[in-house]
Amino acid sequence: MGCAISGLGLAPRQVTESRGEEEHLTEEQISMIKESWKVIQEDIAKVGIIMFVRLFETHPECKDVFFLFRDVEDLERLRTSKELRAHGLRVMSFIEKSVARLDQLERLDMLAVELGKSHYRYNAHPRYYGYVGTEFICAVRPILKEKWTPELEKAWKTLFQYITRLMRQGYLEEEGTKRTHMLVSTKERPDKRNTAL
Repeated sequence: MGCAISGLGLAPRQVTESRGEEEHLTEEQISMIKESWKVIQEDIAKVGIIMFVRLFETHPECKDVFFLFRDVEDLERLRTSKELRAHGLRVMSFIEKSVARLDQLERLDMLAVELGKSHYRYNAHPRYYGYVGTEFICAVRPILKEKWTPELEKAWKTLFQYITRLMRQGYLEEEGTKRTHMLVSTKERPDKRNTAL
């Protein structure tokens, strides 16, 4: 079961994406996202569950990141899982915070970079981040019905690409920090071969 937009730009891009290729949200897109969010948030828990069930259905390799769901093959069991509902609500809460910060991009940037850093600690690789945006769009399209337009889809895609890029940045920053820390702590340890007197 797939979504008509799978593979249309929300799949994760390589980390080599240049800053010159970034799309920025226009004021009109920000307004459209905020208006559509008012409808989406009425079904926030439902969207979160649909999004993750679809994610695990279309990209089963993503389940490896979630130790609670790794061995669950029954999608119906996933749909009724309290843990999946809780995680879906956390992700939807992040999206809600992102929408609220669209007029304060520096705050949104910090939020997304920090989320990327925490995903490093959870061992959730950036290659998975773009999938969430794709599945979010597939989950909300039927909720918005006739309010869903190609322009609104482009606005949400642009937002998710923006967030994904910042999360990837945070992940790589955290990875670099840990690598540097490990190199420094290795150098600080005495070399056992040279400790004999």
